Amino acid sequence: MGEPILKAADVPTGLPANKQEAVVKSELDVDGVTWNVTCVSMGNPHCVTFGLLVDELNLAEIGPKFEHHVMFPARTNTEFVQVCSPSHLKMRVWERGAGATLACGTGACATVVAAVLEGRAGRKCTVDLPGGPLEIEWREENNHIYMTGPAEVVFYGSVAL
Repeated sequence: MGEPILKAADVPTGLPANKQEAVVKSELDVDGVTWNVTCVSMGNPHCVTFGLLVDELNLAEIGPKFEHHVMFPARTNTEFVQVCSPSHLKMRVWERGAGATLACGTGACATVVAAVLEGRAGRKCTVDLPGGPLEIEWREENNHIYMTGPAEVVFYGSVAL
């Protein structure tokens, strides 16, 4: 999946960098509620927040508020994450322009990077998504992220030209 981009200006986010040009566990006000977020780009912007029971989250209500927040000039994907153990994360995602989706590979990668940066998990994790689990590893020796998971055909079709 390549290397994560952490420099705030390159994510992009208007949140001030607080850890070597990165935004790690920063406060973000969303409708009067303060969320701690870490921002990561995997070629697309991600805002990751931890400490939730993700099954109880009203994703349709909160997701658009993050996506269109003024601090994300290109809008953002948002991952809401529950830490089950240092090697097991549970995630739900709001994808910019698409809404709630069953899975997001770049989001799972961004989640593991954020979890490592915040000291919540190790560099190799299972990330459970509604569409199924993904195995994510962020290798320290080359800074690359590797994703392993199932691929399934979900549609066949044809178009008359």
